[in-house]
Amino acid sequence: MGKVTIPNLLDMKKKGEKIAMVTAYDYSGAVIAEKAGMEMILVGDSLAMTMLGHEGTVALTTDEMIHHVKAVMMGAKTSLVIGDMVFGSYNESLAQAVATGNRLMKEGGCDAVKLEGGRPDVVRALVHAGIPVQGHVGLTPQTASQLGGFRVQGKNLDAAMKIVNEARSLEDAGAFSIVLECVPEEVARIITETLSIPTIGIGAGR
Repeated sequence: MGKVTIPNLLDMKKKGEKIAMVTAYDYSGAVIAEKAGMEMILVGDSLAMTMLGHEGTVALTTDEMIHHVKAVMMGAKTSLVIGDMVFGSYNESLAQAVATGNRLMKEGGCDAVKLEGGRPDVVRALVHAGIPVQGHVGLTPQTASQLGGFRVQGKNLDAAMKIVNEARSLEDAGAFSIVLECVPEEVARIITETLSIPTIGIGAGR
């Protein structure tokens, strides 16, 4: 199998085919994910907790993320690899966001980046700069303290509609896929059926 591309993923969505994505933080994890046939591998900022021992994701730096992206790229030759944009690396300005995206792709070598929250302005700036972007709505760990901790989001109508609208805005801004984390299955289903781009569920039902 050749390298998975964004057009491949969009075609799979159009055909109703399932897309498999997993998180990996290092070379060995990437090799295993690749052998398992993952279309996408995320080098997630959860490595702050799972690999570096932090209590949350906020402490992770872009330099640390690049280090792990490079390791994953060594083990993943066909999966599409996505590097997480860490807390504080894109919230100061659009120029800062583009600079961070450039670093992840140039220095880390990843195929795309992911960022949290309903920030279509940032997605639009990154895509305009030639950087493919995966969105992320629902539970966003970088801002978990604002959300009351690591808990399910979108459980009432207003909260659910906010997540649906955020997902739509990210698609409109040019995101090629969106992660739905810790939202009720019905909300995830509505978003998945509404959008023309792939959705990836993390604790978001079937």
